[in-house]
Amino acid sequence: MLRTFFFSAFLFHCLMAQASFPVEIATAEEVGSVQSLRSLIVKPDPDGGVRAKATLLFPGSPAVIHSILADYRKWPELFETQMRLAHLEDHEGRVLLDLYISHAFLPGEQRLLCESQSLPEGGLVTELKGGDFKQYHRVWKLQPAGDGNQTQAEFELLIEVETIAPDWLVAAAMERELNAHFRIVRQKALDYLTQEK
Repeated sequence: MLRTFFFSAFLFHCLMAQASFPVEIATAEEVGSVQSLRSLIVKPDPDGGVRAKATLLFPGSPAVIHSILADYRKWPELFETQMRLAHLEDHEGRVLLDLYISHAFLPGEQRLLCESQSLPEGGLVTELKGGDFKQYHRVWKLQPAGDGNQTQAEFELLIEVETIAPDWLVAAAMERELNAHFRIVRQKALDYLTQEK
């Protein structure tokens, strides 16, 4: 009981330390900003795990955003959380990824073995195949917006990891990580568009 209390206190301390870092806020007036069309909602799922949903507007066409999201070898660059790609196999568009993720509030590395593939209508779906996660389901749906030089992205993620950390703590950390992820994808899109000029 005492050990669980100290572990929970440690997790809370790590979360508060992460939350104290400055967070960049993109305004709607910024050129190419990530405009939140529907606020990011992250909350525990009644059936277990944590679910996140958002609708976002990115600079660049869906082809640009898709190329960033589907560059699997560079996935670790799209997150602030430490991540390493141990193995990748492409089987006719079904890409198997073996990832190891280090969270500040979880001891060691968590293995995520997943399979990702493109959606016919635009976007990606990633499903759990093994590792230390109980659930992992991520969907990006992409469609053109504006004059076709922007992308409306529907994002959904369901995740459940093997941990004694409560779901509310995982949800709080995941919200911060996803906001950082969206900012990085936005910056990658802006970099791509700048290079194209």
